[in-house]
Amino acid sequence: MGIKMQPTILLALTLTLLKPTLSQDNSNMLLERLTTEFLNGSLPAYNEYPEVNVNGRVFDFIVVGAGPAGCAIASRLSEMSSMNVLLLEAGEEESPVGEVPFLNEGMILTSYNWGYKMEKEEGVCRGGVDGRCIWPAGRGLGGGSLINAMLWTRGDPSDFDGWAAKGNDDWSYSKVLPYFTKSEDMDIQSLKFSRYHGIGGPVHINNPGYETDLMRAFLEAGKEKNYREVDYNDPNQRIGFSKMQASLRKGRRWSAAKSYLKSAQSRKNLVISKMSFATKILIRNKHAYGVEFLAGKQLKQKFVAFAREEVIVSAGAFNSPKLLMLSGVGPREHLERHSIPVIQDLPVGNNLMEHISTSALTFLVNDTNAGLKWGQPLVEAATDFTEWLVKGKGPLTLLGCEGFGYVKTKYATTKAPDIEYIFVPASLAYDCGVIYSKAMGLSDKFFREEFGDICFKTAWTIWPMLLYPKSRGTVRLRSRDPMDPPKIHGNFLSDENDLKVLVEALKLVIELSKTNAFQKYASELYTKPIEGCSQYKFASDEYLGCAVRHVTTQLHHQSGTCKMGPDKDVDAVVDQRLCVRGITGLRVADTSILPSLVGGHTMAVAYMIGEKAAAMIKDDLLAKYGL
Repeated sequence: MGIKMQPTILLALTLTLLKPTLSQDNSNMLLERLTTEFLNGSLPAYNEYPEVNVNGRVFDFIVVGAGPAGCAIASRLSEMSSMNVLLLEAGEEESPVGEVPFLNEGMILTSYNWGYKMEKEEGVCRGGVDGRCIWPAGRGLGGGSLINAMLWTRGDPSDFDGWAAKGNDDWSYSKVLPYFTKSEDMDIQSLKFSRYHGIGGPVHINNPGYETDLMRAFLEAGKEKNYREVDYNDPNQRIGFSKMQASLRKGRRWSAAKSYLKSAQSRKNLVISKMSFATKILIRNKHAYGVEFLAGKQLKQKFVAFAREEVIVSAGAFNSPKLLMLSGVGPREHLERHSIPVIQDLPVGNNLMEHISTSALTFLVNDTNAGLKWGQPLVEAATDFTEWLVKGKGPLTLLGCEGFGYVKTKYATTKAPDIEYIFVPASLAYDCGVIYSKAMGLSDKFFREEFGDICFKTAWTIWPMLLYPKSRGTVRLRSRDPMDPPKIHGNFLSDENDLKVLVEALKLVIELSKTNAFQKYASELYTKPIEGCSQYKFASDEYLGCAVRHVTTQLHHQSGTCKMGPDKDVDAVVDQRLCVRGITGLRVADTSILPSLVGGHTMAVAYMIGEKAAAMIKDDLLAKYGL
């Protein structure tokens, strides 16, 4: 059964049902206003957490950033009633509209995204606006869990054992697994009693409450290619195809704020300060003792809060290194260039990693009801909305993407898969450029030229995600002005091996399309060549490589810019207890600490890091005070 969706209608319905006193006239006015607000990147927010004034106040711990790791840390530390915790977050509370999983791509176009872009680099993102890659990063109480696709993957056990082998002994798979399971409340019945999953944790995990016909074809196609259906978070089932596990509860987005802050907000020792933009960590005599921040809707007033014990930076792989550098912790030459006094010379901002992908290939089908399709009558939309609101079921619970496949290309060097298939029961053209292609960062001109001929047509695609890229980038300051965005160099595909693996993966996708399961729908590769690639034979290695360079996609899995490592690792910023080298009272705890990328999405890893960081801090307090 297909899905026909009109997001502006859904947004109006959402707000109408959340505010049931609206008259029909007001509902029509709301539709017009909400459409404008949504396309301009503005959405209504909840207001559960009152504004607070923390200027000059002293806390035991200050956590900067309310993403998955930061929310977990703040919640867990506030379990100690004798410790006062301040959580600073630059954004606002999540929007009720964002609870609808189907709208997740649109959330990237709102103020819940920092809106960062990669510096222009030759050879990638040629189809992007001004030839640049967008690079989303979550902003608000919940961080990336407000704008991502809610996908719950951990990576391969060998990823963490690899960290341990490089001197991070406490981060082997056996030592991080308890923190993965601690964070989980597994709602998928068949997985509840697996030793690799948790029950009763704060993060609800479930499958979407709907499935397209094309998704079922994807799983059947995998079986034709001898891939079994697996639980990819079970270390014994890493190769295979699967439905997606996602952070969903009753069909709604289950964010980090819902997971960790909602139950903790009544604690008097936890203060949550939203719209509070950290600009500097206060450091004296190599000890961090507080944070300067701007607060209020306009972020104009400067405030300060003090920390007796520690400042914990959990602002993400872009903003954590940015804040450290603004505070005098970073590469000496770079800081001196911006006239920032150097407190500690460290390789902050290096080792930037990302899972690179592409959505360049489209497969058309002959059944208009098999996958996603744009536009439907208001009555049908209302029915779908009611099913979501009342039962947590139906098309609105879909994430845009539906299935995973973990496979090995001929370039794989270990037992672990080197490619993740992300199955999408639609193409970039399913809404004819209204939201989807914009959320991918494509220019209108490129979209019209390359995909305009297949607007609204039913189709599917597979995004092959490169699990272990060799390319590395950097994050640097644009200026010493905290309001300036960081300067991000992704260096995507700078290592030629990355392109070779993606090309091979695309060839495997084409072969998958020829299976009986997909041919039941007469799946046919859309063969209009991308402008700039037409000199190559279509679907040849050269053409596919060119297509990847035009439609280059990131998964907002930015990681590694405050690398964890032992003393002998000259590239490390933090030690394995996440303490910043040479500075006391300062830790970093988010995906910026990853020494190398995991073979999967990074949200579950961020939660694990938050849980493990909180446990380490509690252990340190026990040793210090006997608490």
